[in-house]
Amino acid sequence: MPFRLLVTGLLTAGLLFCGPVLAAEKEEAIPTLLENLRFEKTLKFCGETVPLGDPDVRERMEKELLLSLWDRDQAVLWLKRSTRYFPVIEAMLSQAGLPDDLKYIALAESALRPHIGSPKGAIGFWQFLPETGRRYGLTVNNSIDQRRSLSASTRAAVGYFSELYQKFGSWSLAAAAFNMGEEGLQAEILVQGVSDFYRLYLPLETQRYLFRILSAKLILTQPERYGFHMQAGDYYPPISSSTVEVTCYEETSLTVVAQAAQTDFKRIKDLNPELRGHYLAAGTYTLNVPATTPPGVQKRFDEIHQKWSEQRTERIYVVQPGDNLSTIAERFRVPLAAILIWNRIDLDSHIYPGDRLIIYPVGSRTDNP
Repeated sequence: MPFRLLVTGLLTAGLLFCGPVLAAEKEEAIPTLLENLRFEKTLKFCGETVPLGDPDVRERMEKELLLSLWDRDQAVLWLKRSTRYFPVIEAMLSQAGLPDDLKYIALAESALRPHIGSPKGAIGFWQFLPETGRRYGLTVNNSIDQRRSLSASTRAAVGYFSELYQKFGSWSLAAAAFNMGEEGLQAEILVQGVSDFYRLYLPLETQRYLFRILSAKLILTQPERYGFHMQAGDYYPPISSSTVEVTCYEETSLTVVAQAAQTDFKRIKDLNPELRGHYLAAGTYTLNVPATTPPGVQKRFDEIHQKWSEQRTERIYVVQPGDNLSTIAERFRVPLAAILIWNRIDLDSHIYPGDRLIIYPVGSRTDNP
């Protein structure tokens, strides 16, 4: 067969073979960059109209939308996580009489990740700084950080946004104040003699801030419009849990809590991201547990805690002259990191003869207390 005919035949076969695939790709094609920018002439944030007729405003909006769409894997995760976390946020905003659009601020701030932090010390779904979180009722200490709790941090955000709107009379300015701080925004309004977010010269991050939020809103309200053809099964399910009250009379391993809830350590940490470390300090807690957890958590907790406490007392090692953490770990054939966790110390901690350390030898029933 002549070479030209052979090539023609292969190309024809390839086109026939790829036909259905190409058709499927065409059906769910990603819009061109220019098509992405042909959004509605009227765009609103919390009921306030965005002045897209202003060329500067439109350019800022287009830039942030293109940047959001460029990071398509992140946009997919926004969509998938929205069904897990938004129902809680939406319900709390609605109950407080606040605009639903405020939920997109949490998305822009944290991508709905509880543990994400910033170099400035902001953490959690709404990226509260420690002092701001405490001002709005959040517990932030070495054992509990409620900035990571969806319900607690959203309750604080509701309080903060309510005050910001009352102070500035505009949701766009309230969002800007949430990002840069109300005193800084008040100062710029006073100095510039302008009280319109779109006409204020603010820190560059704040100038972009509202447009990042609006970009998230456009993508989540019109995913197909931007080439995200999601099916129902693609979204993450809402959090399924129930709450129980647990009283600890002394510091207790979270593994004891997990066993009382008939689940594992990771599940307790995932359902209660505000809990820091491996131990629960003495006190009474309202905890999230799997929805399938049978009644009687406190009773089981008391029984398991008693056994754990007895075994813990039996595992005390008195530090001897010449000991260090590494040699002790070697002697008992346990990871050095485990000794640090069991005793709530760090690698730089000094130990001295006579100090008492808790050690669970390998093979004991409480290797991971």
